[in-house]
Amino acid sequence: MAVNAVKEALSDSQVEEIRAAVRTIMQTEGLSQADVARGADIPYGTFTPWLSGKYAGDNAALALRVQRWIGSREGERRVINLALAEPDFVETPTAVEILNLLQWAKSAPGITLITVGSGMGKSACTRYFQAQNPHAYRIVMRPSTSGIHSMMSEIAQTLGVTERNPAKLTRAIGDKLRRNGRHTLIMVDEAQNLSDAAVDELRHYLDEYGCGIALLGNEDVQTRWGRATPKEGYGQLHRRIGARLRRLRPLPEDIDTYLAGWGVTDREVIKLLRVIGKKPGALGQIRETLLMANILAAGNGRSITGADITAAWANRGGEHVEAL
Repeated sequence: MAVNAVKEALSDSQVEEIRAAVRTIMQTEGLSQADVARGADIPYGTFTPWLSGKYAGDNAALALRVQRWIGSREGERRVINLALAEPDFVETPTAVEILNLLQWAKSAPGITLITVGSGMGKSACTRYFQAQNPHAYRIVMRPSTSGIHSMMSEIAQTLGVTERNPAKLTRAIGDKLRRNGRHTLIMVDEAQNLSDAAVDELRHYLDEYGCGIALLGNEDVQTRWGRATPKEGYGQLHRRIGARLRRLRPLPEDIDTYLAGWGVTDREVIKLLRVIGKKPGALGQIRETLLMANILAAGNGRSITGADITAAWANRGGEHVEAL
């Protein structure tokens, strides 16, 4: 019955129209038959004879599947055409401060502590700095990599060091750093996951190989290693810590610069996102809300409105938000 319904829904002339539409898409966009078959979820050996009109099976059923593929592409294109262009990196005032501290730690060399709130871009800054600077290495720590050996294994993997002997690993890492020159930097993201002993071990790479160290993470980074009076036995580490940054909330200028980077110009949208940006998660909350709001708006063929931001925020589990 379902097959008969398909045959009744699509006449032979309609099937041929769909074939012609597919050929036009292939020609204008440079798609192969394999590309279309894959997109429409039809076996290549079935799609090819269907397109040439030589398929002995149910041509109408296949045409319907191809028609759905064409429709989905049009929907995707509509979303893409209306989509906000997510910036690769936005140099907010706080981001500039972070980048300056990373450069100081690399050039001095020294140890810098960077504590910023969640969603304020510290990870984006380390990725950007690594991409822009030779011999800058980024590692991300986890609770399972808190100890000295596991931390060193993460560093070795990042640097491409293949030494298997634990007794020789420290020297192998140091030789790699020294071979790259004195202006090297190890950026440790989520540094709060490191043990005190592991952080003290990093001091060895600064002292012996001239490698700068940047410890980035949550408030625990400052309270454990950045307080005015060092813990017993950690004076050598404490005196090597130079420039620091502690900022748990974004500056108003951070939010406005970030919104400008996204190309947001609607006043109502800006007002709402300023409120959202002050909540835990900061710029990260703005990003996720914009992405969802864009889907809502593009589905209706228009740009993002304040109502889309409110709906997106609510859908993400946020409370009602109003513009200030």
